[in-house]
This record gives sequence, structure tokens and C-alpha cells, in this order.
Amino acid sequence: MAKVLMKGNEAIALAAIKGGVDAFYGYPITPQNEVPEYLSKHLLANGKVFLQAESEVAAINMVYGAAGAGKRVMTSSSSPGIALKQEGISYIAAAELPCVIVSVMRGGPGLGGIQPSQADYYQATRGGGNGDYQLIVYAPESIQETIDIMKESFDIADYYRNPVMVLVDGLIGQMMESVDFDKPVKERFLPEKDWATNGTMNHPGKRNIANSLQIDPKALEQHNIHLQEKYNTVKKNEVRYELINFDDPEYVIVAYGTMARICRSAIELLEKEGISVGMIRPISLFPYPKEAFAKIPDKAKGILTCELSQGQMLDDVLIANNGKHKVGFFGRSGGMLPDPEEIVEAIKNFNERVVK
Repeated sequence: MAKVLMKGNEAIALAAIKGGVDAFYGYPITPQNEVPEYLSKHLLANGKVFLQAESEVAAINMVYGAAGAGKRVMTSSSSPGIALKQEGISYIAAAELPCVIVSVMRGGPGLGGIQPSQADYYQATRGGGNGDYQLIVYAPESIQETIDIMKESFDIADYYRNPVMVLVDGLIGQMMESVDFDKPVKERFLPEKDWATNGTMNHPGKRNIANSLQIDPKALEQHNIHLQEKYNTVKKNEVRYELINFDDPEYVIVAYGTMARICRSAIELLEKEGISVGMIRPISLFPYPKEAFAKIPDKAKGILTCELSQGQMLDDVLIANNGKHKVGFFGRSGGMLPDPEEIVEAIKNFNERVVK
């Protein structure tokens, strides 16, 4: 397949098909509606399942059922819709079932607006549901990177028996770029899904049950310990990030997704003025790329965290920095996008931005 010009949400949907999705369950919400719209046309035509549920709550519980049966299943939504799915996401993570969740962020809190935002960082990386669970979270900055991650996400979810969230903002979902769907992705050995609840005919003498309820507190604690061991394995194996202009930066920006694209332009403008600025671009938000911060030169004057929020990733930057450098913050929220010149000014006036 040659390169094609495609809208972000539609590319997400086609990448899911390329990744082997068996079923989609969802409910409409702007700005991700083109994902289910595209899948509604193409999944059924290829013998797969598409269902628009009566609500987000219903959709995520349908995902739970299909994942429990061993199918490759996904849902997509945006900010308030993801909030409604949190109870079901917690159940799925607890039951160790694989699925892919696409979150196309919009401005909040509450119903907020439909413009792009990154104010769901906490929701994605901390989880809005109950208990000690984690999603594996990726935050691509381009449609091509989103496609590549989507295609791989089903394998990652199967490998770790864990939900994977692909976190983009409304701009990535709505814009168009030239993309290549034939780029290869990492191959993984995936064991048989002998845990799936797909009938005793497939596993004679064994009845599988998908469940998140543990009445015995000792058993529940052991389950929690097991989950943490799995998350530690994810931290060892699945960290992803990009270092940009890291030869000898005077300052370092930390940004992901659309904000990272804007920061690239700001770095070019600063370079013309003789100010060298590097960037750490986290691609995995969980696991967070803490090790990248050890590569910041000791003589760097500071780190500027740039987000389309009021500073949610800032917590992880402060933890990763561990007091080594001054940390500043620049953010826009509510769906407002900054010009690169605003980030240029933030670097020039870094000391006014320092939070710690």
C-alpha cells in the first residue's frame, strides 16, 4: 500500500483493522466520531463485529465480555466518555484481559469543549477507576506514529494481558497527514489464550472464569502483588521516548503529542537566536521514561515542561528529575494551542516559570 493522505481518526480505525481487531464497541462523542464511523463500514464487511452500544458504560462492559472470550477488541471515546468507562476499565485490568482503548482528548473539566487538550494525562496514567491497576499508555505525536502504535497495541495487550490506551488529542484525530500502513512493527511471540472463556470444548475438563472479585483478602493481596510484578516487567520492557537536539542543550523541554510538535518549531526558532534547546519526548506515558532524564547534561540550566493542560505531566517530570535541575512549566488549556513563539518566550524567561 503506497502512502495515502488520511484523517487521523480514520487512520486509527484502519490501523486497528491492520492490527487484527475482531470487535469494536463504543458510543459517539466528539472529536473521535470518525473512528467508529469508519469501523462501522469496514468491520462488518470483513466478518467482524461492530456495535454502537446504548452508553459508554455498556460499551466497556461489552469490551470486557469479548476480551474475556479471547477476542481482539477495542473501544474509543473522548474525555467524559472515558470517564464513564473507568469502572469497567478497572474490572478489565483486574481480570487481566487484553483490549485497546483509544482516547481522543478534548478540553475539560466536565463536558468542557471539543477542542484539543492534554488534560486527561492523570486519567490515563493514574486511572480513574478503583484499586491498584495500570494501563499501558502510549502518546504518539503524529498520525504515522499513531498508526504504528495502534497496529502493535493489540500484540502488547495480548502479551501482558492488560489494557493498552492510545492517547491522542483532538488535533491528531482531526488533522490529515500522508501515512504508510505497511511499515513493519515489532513481532512478539504470543502464547495461546488458554485463559479465555470460550467454552469447555476448547479446553476439556477445564472451565475458565473471567473475574475481578476476590472475597478473600489474602487472595486479593496476592493478586495485587502479581499485578505489580507484571507492571514492573512492563517498566523494564516497554519504555519509549525520543531525544531531540541532545548534543549539548542549554535547556531541555519535556513535551508529548501535539505539544511536542509545537515545541519542535520553537526549538528551531531558538536555535536561530543562538539558544540550544533539547527535548525529551515521552512516547510511553506509562511506563514513564524516567531514565531519559539521566541523559540531561549537568550544566543544563533547566527543564521546561510544556503541556496542553495546567500541569499534569509535571508531577512525573519532577519525580524523574529528582531535584537535579530547576523545573519550569508552560501550559495552555481548555482547547487553546500556543504559538511556537510563546514557548520561545517561556525559555527566554525560564526563571519566571520555575516551580521547583
